[in-house]
Amino acid sequence: MPNRRFLIPVAVVLVVALGVGLYLFQPWRLITVRETNEALLVPASADRSASQLTAQSTSSGASAPVAETAREVAAGEWRSLEHTTTGRASLIALPGGGHSVQFASLNTSDGPDLYVYLSPHASSSAEKTFGEGFTNLGKLKGNRGDQVYEIPAGVDVAGIRSVVIWCQRFSAGFAVAPLERV
Repeated sequence: MPNRRFLIPVAVVLVVALGVGLYLFQPWRLITVRETNEALLVPASADRSASQLTAQSTSSGASAPVAETAREVAAGEWRSLEHTTTGRASLIALPGGGHSVQFASLNTSDGPDLYVYLSPHASSSAEKTFGEGFTNLGKLKGNRGDQVYEIPAGVDVAGIRSVVIWCQRFSAGFAVAPLERV
């Protein structure tokens, strides 16, 4: 029975290794979809100039101020890193001075441990740089659809150059979008 004494520990090691591998890599996430359809702060199809604070002419020809609304101040299309990603990311200035980031028509792979980072690095930077000096906005809400992330008060939005979908478990970027001023 020496074969049995050898096979049982080997089988236990293989089962444990398979369990750990499945936990870490979660391969089923490559085919799962988590759709999020939040209301965008500035509609993706809106004319950018129409969303800005302007003065409106009245019938008498005098200018009257228009109520301040959310407006897109920077935006860019996703650039795929580890996973094919499409859609648009926008930095939105809110009435009262706050800011948010919105994703319109995001389409990427699902994955384990995905987060949204604001980065001071240009979107053309090497992937590994996006894991440094970032502001974490929390877990990615879904791998498809429209979503909005509030930027905490005190974050210097002038220093933000890109937004990143980042897998913390593997220190890998799924995608990056430049936040170029509009």
